[in-house]
Amino acid sequence: MPDPDFYRDASVIEDPRSYFDSMRAQSPVRREAYHGTFMVTGFDEAMQVLGNKEGTYSSACSIVGPIPPLPFEPARGDIRMQLEAHRAELPWSDHLVCYDGKPHADYRSLLVNLFTPRRVRENEEYLTGLADRLIDAFVHKGRCNVVPDYAHATTTYAIADIMGIPLADRAELLEMIGAPPSQVEGDAVHKIGADPLIFLKARFDRYLTDRQANPTSDLMSELVHARLKDGSQPNMDRLSALARFLFAAAQDTTSRLIAMAILILSESPELQQRLRSEPNRISDFLEETLRYDGPVKVAYRLTVTDTKIGDVPVPAGSIVTVCLNGASNDARHFELPDRFDIDRPKVRDHMGFSKGVHACLGAPLGRMEARIAVERLLARTSALSISEEHHGVPGARRYRFEPTYTFRSLRDLHIELSPV
Repeated sequence: MPDPDFYRDASVIEDPRSYFDSMRAQSPVRREAYHGTFMVTGFDEAMQVLGNKEGTYSSACSIVGPIPPLPFEPARGDIRMQLEAHRAELPWSDHLVCYDGKPHADYRSLLVNLFTPRRVRENEEYLTGLADRLIDAFVHKGRCNVVPDYAHATTTYAIADIMGIPLADRAELLEMIGAPPSQVEGDAVHKIGADPLIFLKARFDRYLTDRQANPTSDLMSELVHARLKDGSQPNMDRLSALARFLFAAAQDTTSRLIAMAILILSESPELQQRLRSEPNRISDFLEETLRYDGPVKVAYRLTVTDTKIGDVPVPAGSIVTVCLNGASNDARHFELPDRFDIDRPKVRDHMGFSKGVHACLGAPLGRMEARIAVERLLARTSALSISEEHHGVPGARRYRFEPTYTFRSLRDLHIELSPV
């Protein structure tokens, strides 16, 4: 039986674990038959790609992978000149996630210097109050659709507060982000352009211009006055792109993590009770969630020169699909990877937030948001369970996921709960 098409087959959306296991059993680096991409499902092999510092791989295709295909026919041996000539034609090329080399290092450093541990800690009180306000809206109903009403709302309002987005705009922005890219049925034209967040540009330009004249203590005020390492100041278009991507990325990944964590909790009364009695283990629980079924299934790289991954030759111009969730469940690296175990040694040893120079720069904030969301939900309830009306009985559950081949994103999650 042929392998399913990872990028188009709905069965893989529902059960990516089986796909990754099947590919890894054949080879931890294997070229799939439909788009010619190299699927990397082994932990060591994934680390080889993500940890590369020789410039062998470009992140120019890092959002949507092989669809659409490259706008040029790759030359043999080395495509670096071709890539630079065509970079602006690639999807998301205006955004940091697709930068390489010095431009990526310079602008990532600028943002890292703004996302200080102190800033993250200072947001903890706001996040705790936010979680309680959101829980207040549903706890006495005894039920909740976690994805829109708690997970997505928590993370969107959290990044909006840190950035300094006006209160009156936050609910509207929550609605505007829309479906994630890399849809199996194809993305809308505006989602595969150089700047798919262009629809937010005028709004963020206005925010940043206001902070130039009237700085406050928020992140956008610091961003608009920030300098690169050489002392130069990015122009407004570049600042706007950084701000828009930061807003979109910071709420998406963590909201998926929160939703999956609550799904796992709601399926396990024993684990709920353990974490209520040992709330200091919630962080370990979230790390195991990131390993077991993380919010980003894959990351993409483009080989700019001929190379090898493991012992598999990979020619220049190839799309490499680093299967983060596959690597995090590699039995050669993790004992009994199919078992969810918060007592697992080296619990942070996973790829849930990726690895290397493109690892998620908002990971500390994301971890804190998710910890507080789970902490407060457990503290405010005595029991959580999956709604059988919406998702079926145990052993025959039905969960719907966004039809995107890159992200692991629940469409909805209906739970029932008992308030304390």
